[in-house]
Amino acid sequence: MHDMRAENTARNLGAILADIVQELQEFVNTRIQMVKSELHEAMSAMSVTLPLGLVALILGGTGFLLLTGAVVVVIAAAFAGNAYAWVYAFLIAGTLWIAFGGVAAFFAYNEFRSKAKFPKHTVEVLKADKVWIESEARTKYDRVA
Repeated sequence: MHDMRAENTARNLGAILADIVQELQEFVNTRIQMVKSELHEAMSAMSVTLPLGLVALILGGTGFLLLTGAVVVVIAAAFAGNAYAWVYAFLIAGTLWIAFGGVAAFFAYNEFRSKAKFPKHTVEVLKADKVWIESEARTKYDRVA
């Protein structure tokens, strides 16, 4: 009777281990697919964003140079007759552009941060899975013991 019980336990333990290995493989494959899917979405967004950003930089740079020239001339005209008219004009225009650039950088940073590229959903699922695996291990361990 004792031999029969040991034989039955060994068989059940082997079956349990086989199930655990199979479930672990399915678990890992599912999570890998989730990460790949999220990273693919992020990369497809970047493939559209990068060329548009480059065009925006070129056009914005050209416009910036033209506007800077016009603003400097207007400001210098306001200080006509002053020996430092051009210095004042460049300082005022430079300060304005730095302020506008700071505001633009603030909005760009917030936009980038809001669309984080790290797969947050997958990490949340993995954390929930960890809790589930721990509870399952405790439950199965209690049944086997």
